[in-house]
Amino acid sequence: FSGPFTDVVTTNLKLRNPSDRKVCFKVKTTAPRRYCVRPNSGIIDPGLSVIVSVMLQPFDYDPNEKSKHKFMVQTIYAPPNISDMEAVWKEAKPDELMDSKLRCVFEMPNENDKLNDIDASKSAPVLNTSKQDGPMPKPHSVSLNDTETRKLVEECKRLQAEVMKLSDENRHLRDEGLRLRKVAHSDKSGSPTALALRDNGSNSLPSLLVVIAAIFIGFFLGKFIL
Repeated sequence: FSGPFTDVVTTNLKLRNPSDRKVCFKVKTTAPRRYCVRPNSGIIDPGLSVIVSVMLQPFDYDPNEKSKHKFMVQTIYAPPNISDMEAVWKEAKPDELMDSKLRCVFEMPNENDKLNDIDASKSAPVLNTSKQDGPMPKPHSVSLNDTETRKLVEECKRLQAEVMKLSDENRHLRDEGLRLRKVAHSDKSGSPTALALRDNGSNSLPSLLVVIAAIFIGFFLGKFIL
């Protein structure tokens, strides 16, 4: 059985009947849970052959562990008018039975073979690219990416300038609001209602500017990610 053994591995046995009589056969193994044999018994006509598939179930392969699995193919001349195969084997005498014993061998693919397969798979794309004419598409795509990057950088600088401008205006309006608040406190003849309206107007302007700055930054980030 050749690995890897991460999936079912199948090996075929060819049983041939060289005699001039029908022969019954049966396949046995020392590890019945590890193998699936189809067919595991039957009849072979004179001069004909039968293919028996032995399927090894997946397992964790250990190269240091020696295989102790064995198979035995038992045969007996088929009596005339066979009606019950089980009865044939139960009633068979020891001197009428013939058997062949086989020992299982597990092999992993050679590392050199793996390297040769990898080199062969790599050589095909190289030969195909050598036949192409004209410029490769990859550098063209890189230049487009560079152009887009420059545009995004310029947009970032422009948005940063807008944010700084809005910050300056926000600072100016905040200072103006503080000045108006001081004037309102010092103005004894001013009405409380007018003072409250003036404070609300001065406080709403910085908040509006912060919202506008957030919209610019969100627009820039969305464009950069896309």
